[in-house]
Amino acid sequence: MFDVLYQHILKKVNITPKEWEFITQQCIPKKVRKKQYILQAGDKAEFSIFVTKGCLRSYSVDAAGEEHIVQFALEGWWIGDTSAFLTNEPASFNIDALEDTEVLLFPSEALDAIFDQVPMFERYMRLLLQGNYVAMHKRLVSAISTTAEEKYLRMQKQYPDIMQRVPQHMIASYLGLKPETLSRIRKKLASEK
Repeated sequence: MFDVLYQHILKKVNITPKEWEFITQQCIPKKVRKKQYILQAGDKAEFSIFVTKGCLRSYSVDAAGEEHIVQFALEGWWIGDTSAFLTNEPASFNIDALEDTEVLLFPSEALDAIFDQVPMFERYMRLLLQGNYVAMHKRLVSAISTTAEEKYLRMQKQYPDIMQRVPQHMIASYLGLKPETLSRIRKKLASEK
């Protein structure tokens, strides 16, 4: 379970075996069944979550009961309601499992302790946050300046694993499309092949 995180950290920074041991002592391994919540909107966002196996999604639900997916997280990805986690405000998002999933939970106090004891881990998290900011910016620009077909093709190219593992209606939600629109796009692209 811990190997996925270890390899992910080493792609960005170097840590010593002693530092790695300290990191593993700070997190909480957890198994999450398919359809089980790990966070619900309105609750306290107590953890930053690293996925070691499976798939999670983060989403909000509007007044009409429609879901708006903001993130998927596969093996080697972090997920959480970062704003709520950092501000100690109630969560805005739900996070649940699309498959049986295994995660490592990092409480705020544990992350602070890791940052104090393992400065390279703080750098690792900073690099992740920078990458996340760039990805969010690109997604925002795409949302306001590209066609539905272009959004779908970009996602297909960038995230082929998600496209294989996540139901199409959830892909549509993530892209801000109606399922019927996504279905038309997929039929059009298939007929052009």
